[in-house]
Amino acid sequence: MHRHAYPDIESLSQGFADFAATTLKNTLTRKPQATLVVPGGSTPRHYLPALAKCHLPWDRITITLSDERWVDVNDEQSNEQLVKKYLMAHLPPNTSFVGLKTQHENPFDAVDTIHQRLDQLSLPLSLTVLGLGEDGHIASLFPGMNPELLSMHHCIAVAPPIAPSLRVSLSLPILMKSEQIALVVMGENKCRLLNQLHSDSTLPIAWLIQHARSSITVFEIDET
Repeated sequence: MHRHAYPDIESLSQGFADFAATTLKNTLTRKPQATLVVPGGSTPRHYLPALAKCHLPWDRITITLSDERWVDVNDEQSNEQLVKKYLMAHLPPNTSFVGLKTQHENPFDAVDTIHQRLDQLSLPLSLTVLGLGEDGHIASLFPGMNPELLSMHHCIAVAPPIAPSLRVSLSLPILMKSEQIALVVMGENKCRLLNQLHSDSTLPIAWLIQHARSSITVFEIDET
């Protein structure tokens, strides 16, 4: 991991935006299209608007999600709703977005359909941005899952151990093949978790670090 600490969320957001813009530009010097994966949660509300201000050929970049709750896309808990509000609404109207939610009753029935959607993207993923849960989960891959049994589909359906809704998540195989991975971390407990990863290889973030094809760039708040 390459860790970058910032004194506040404003400077972190700008540092992240600069990194993301450079990464996507580099991809587009080699390929006609790039794919950007963004997460939900509260922290992206700060850094996604900073990314939206970057001058990029957004018509050559497709945006999708790391995971999604199985709720209506207009629900306040929907990651799609959040990303459209804080990123897509500030980008040119021809910017492509691929959501994960379908009309299926549950995500378990939707895996094949979502896999086909994701398979149309420019792969491997150019830049995958993830958050980190205090339990070590990334996207909707939670502790207790067996990484050896995770689907070879681009996505998996998940019934989280403690959560109000089912979810769909990008799978470990598609995440770990990303050309670049950024991890945005806020909170003392999450930073401490990163410091202790060598002592617990059972956490999903540890799986990713062990198997990722690229190094992981961490953006965090300096809590000292």
